[in-house]
Amino acid sequence: MAQTGVRVDPYVNFNFLVELDGIAQASFMECTGIESVTEVVETREGGHNTTVRKSPGKTTYSDLTLKWGLTDSSELWEWRQSIIQGRVLRKNGSIVVYDLANRSEVARWNFVDAWPTKWEGPAFNATGHEVAVETLVLVHEGITRAE
Repeated sequence: MAQTGVRVDPYVNFNFLVELDGIAQASFMECTGIESVTEVVETREGGHNTTVRKSPGKTTYSDLTLKWGLTDSSELWEWRQSIIQGRVLRKNGSIVVYDLANRSEVARWNFVDAWPTKWEGPAFNATGHEVAVETLVLVHEGITRAE
């Protein structure tokens, strides 16, 4: 719990790491889709004609999108190819945030049973100066924040 009069700064969004079971990929430049949504089930009850009861229904998890600069590593490409060939290899992973000094882990989200549903190669432009970026979209079956 924060103390009165003590400034608490939010963590920066660029100091993160994505861990995947058995894959030693270089750092990712972007990770999006850390989200869960619980649908609302509305029911009407007799005798309560002016209101609708709202209860939680099914929870779904958004796809995680990872982006990284093209390197000679092919581990993520090979994982995606195994899916195309009918070999579903599910992996667990984590998104880890570090403090500004990059010394301490300050937040961690663990996701389970992920597999790549989409791969997108880099866009090339002979007049460009940007890093060539690959994209991988992962579906998973749940995400939790570690304490």
